[in-house]
Amino acid sequence: MSPVSGTVVVPGSKSATARAYVLAALADGPSRLTGVLDARDTRLMRAALEALGVGFRDDPDGTVLVSPPAAFTPGAVEVGQAGTIMRFVPALAALADGTTTFTGDPEAEVRPVGPLLDGLVQAGATIDHGGAIPFTVHGTGAVPGGDVTIDASGSSQFVSGLLLAGARFERGLDLRHVGPPVPSRPHIRLTLAMLADRGVDAAETGPDTWHVAPGTIAARDDVIEPDLVNAAVFLAAAPAAGGSVTVPWPSHTVQASGAILATLEALGGVVTRTPGSVTVTGTGAVSGADLDLSEASELTCIAAALLALSRDGGRIRGVGHIRGHETDRLAALEAELGARGAEVRQTEDGLIVAPGALTGGTWRTHADHRMAHAGAVLGLAVPGVELDDVGASTKTMADFPGLWSGLVGA
Repeated sequence: MSPVSGTVVVPGSKSATARAYVLAALADGPSRLTGVLDARDTRLMRAALEALGVGFRDDPDGTVLVSPPAAFTPGAVEVGQAGTIMRFVPALAALADGTTTFTGDPEAEVRPVGPLLDGLVQAGATIDHGGAIPFTVHGTGAVPGGDVTIDASGSSQFVSGLLLAGARFERGLDLRHVGPPVPSRPHIRLTLAMLADRGVDAAETGPDTWHVAPGTIAARDDVIEPDLVNAAVFLAAAPAAGGSVTVPWPSHTVQASGAILATLEALGGVVTRTPGSVTVTGTGAVSGADLDLSEASELTCIAAALLALSRDGGRIRGVGHIRGHETDRLAALEAELGARGAEVRQTEDGLIVAPGALTGGTWRTHADHRMAHAGAVLGLAVPGVELDDVGASTKTMADFPGLWSGLVGA
C-alpha cells in the first residue's frame, strides 16, 4: 500500500444540479448555469425536462442556458435509477396538459416514490400508480395545491419534490410530515436555500412542516458547487492508504459539509481547512468509530469500507432508509464486505462492522455508484479487490476511473 498524494477537482453537485435544472424549468425566464454535473443522472434529468418542453443550450464556455416553456407539454420520462427524476419531475408533469408516463431501470422499480405521488394527489393531481415506477401522471395544466400530509421517512426527496414546485401550485403548499424521522435533512435545507435565491417565499415552519407561498420562481444565473459527497470518496483515500488529499471546498454551503468532515475525522483522518479547500491527511491506520450518518447517509458505503479496514471496527446508525436507494445498500455492504473477510451485520437502522482477515476478490457494485466507490477505497488497502462494473460510477461522476487513477496511480 503506497501513500496517496494529490489534489482532485470533483464535478458539480448532483443534488444542486438537479434542483437548478428543475427550478430553471419552472422559472419566469431563461437561466444560465455554470459548473453543472455531466453524468448519467443529470443527462437523464435534462432529457426528462426536454420531454416536457424545456429548452437546453450548451455554450462554448461550458455554461448551460435553460429556457422554460410557455406551458409544459406531456411526454414520456425515463428516470434510469435517478431518485431526483422520479421524485422531482412528476410535479412538473402535473402542470402539463396531458398524460406523461414515467419508466426506469429495473433497479428503479423497487425504489419508493409512493409518498411523493400521494402528496401530489392530495394537492389535486391525478396519478395512476402502485407506489413505484412505472406510473402515469394525467396533467390538467394546473395543480390546486394546499394542505398535504405525507410520510417522508423513506427519503427527503419526497419533501424536496413537493417544495420545488409548490410556488407554481394555485394555493401554494402547506406540507406536513408524519412518521419516523426524515433522513438527510441537509438536502431539504439545500432545496429551501435555492428557492430563497429565486425569490420564493418558502420556509420550514416547524419540526416537520413547511410552507411555500404561491407566486413566480425568478430566473437566476447560478454557479453549481462541487459535490462534497463525491469529494469525500477521494478524501477517504488518505485514512485508507496514508498520505494527503486536497479537494476544493466551498467556504459556505448548505451541503452536509460538517457531517462529512466530522465522519472522516472520526475514522482517523486529520482535516485541515483553508479558504476554498480541504485537506485530509492519514497514516493508513483507520480508527474504529460509532457513526450517526442520518445527516449524511450517502457516506455510508465508504464509511463501512473504512470501518472494515480499522483495527476495532464500529457501527453506523441512522441510515435504515438506504435499503431503498439504487440497491439495498445495507444488504449489499453486508454481502460484499463479508465476502472479503469482514464480519458485518445489519441492524434496524444501519450496520455493525467488525474487522477480519481481508482478502482480494471480485467486488460486486450492484449497479450502485456508492458501492463502486466503497470497493475502490477498500482496494487501496486490500490487494486484489476488483470491481465487477466500474461503469456504475458514471451515475454521478462521468470520469471517476480517470480521477481515481490520477490520485492513486493505478
